[in-house]
Amino acid sequence: MAAETKGATTPDGKMTIGELARRTGMTVRNIRAHQTRGLLPPPEVQGRTGYYNEEHVARIELTREMQAEGLNLEAIRRVLESTGGSSKEMVDFARAVRAPFEDETPEIFDPADFAAAWNLESVEERLLRRAEKLGALRMLPDGQIEVISPRLHRAATRLIEFGVSPAAAVALAGKLHEHADAVARAYVDLFTEQIWEPFDRAGRPDEDWHTVLEALEALRPLASEALLAMFQITMGEETEKAAEQTLRNAGKPQRRGRSRRRR
Repeated sequence: MAAETKGATTPDGKMTIGELARRTGMTVRNIRAHQTRGLLPPPEVQGRTGYYNEEHVARIELTREMQAEGLNLEAIRRVLESTGGSSKEMVDFARAVRAPFEDETPEIFDPADFAAAWNLESVEERLLRRAEKLGALRMLPDGQIEVISPRLHRAATRLIEFGVSPAAAVALAGKLHEHADAVARAYVDLFTEQIWEPFDRAGRPDEDWHTVLEALEALRPLASEALLAMFQITMGEETEKAAEQTLRNAGKPQRRGRSRRRR
C-alpha cells in the first residue's frame, strides 16, 4: 500500500483531522482545543468521521497571524465571533494600528561617546532615566545606550552646542512630549468618533473595510503635515512677539546702579 502523501485531501477537498493536522503543522490535540475554545468551526460529520476543508485551514492560519500580532486566544475568539469568522480585514486593521508611525534606525552609543555628544564627561543616570521615560533612548543590559530617535538626539546635541544645558534640553523634550501626546490623542479621537464608530455601528460592512483602513493609514502623514504647518504658524507668532519685546527692551535707557552717598 502506497504511503499517504503529506497534506493529502479527498477529491472534494475534505480532510480528516489527521490530514488537517499535517496540512497546518498542528497537533490533533491542539486542533480539538481550538474547536473547544470556539476558534475553529466544527467539522462536517459523515457517518462517524468528521471532515474539514479549506475554511478550517484559513481559520488556523488567521489565528496564527493574529497571535503574531499580539492577540491572545480569547481576544482572537471575540474577534472571530464579532466578525462572523471573516477576519482578514480585522487583522489588516490591527497590523496598521500597530505599525510604527515612522521608522528610524536606532543608534547604539557607549556611555563615553554619548556623554561626549552632550559635551559632558559623564551623563547623570537621573537624566538618562528621564530621557528613557520619554522614549528617546533605552539603557541596554550591557551598559550601552540605544538612541531610539537619532533625529531627536541630533536636535538635542545641537541645542547643547549652542549653550543649552543637557538638563534643559531633556526638559524641553518632556514639554514637547506632553504637547505631542495631546495632539496624538486629538487625532486618534477624531478617527474613532468620525470614522470607526459610524463604521462599527453600521455592522462593519465588508465593502467599507478598505475605506477605514485607507483612512487610518492616511491619518499618519496628514497628522504630521498638519502639525508641522500649525507649528510653523505658532513659531512665527511667538518669535515675532519675542523679537518685539527684545527690541522694546533694547530701546529703553539702561538703569545705572545708584552710587552710595558718602556720609
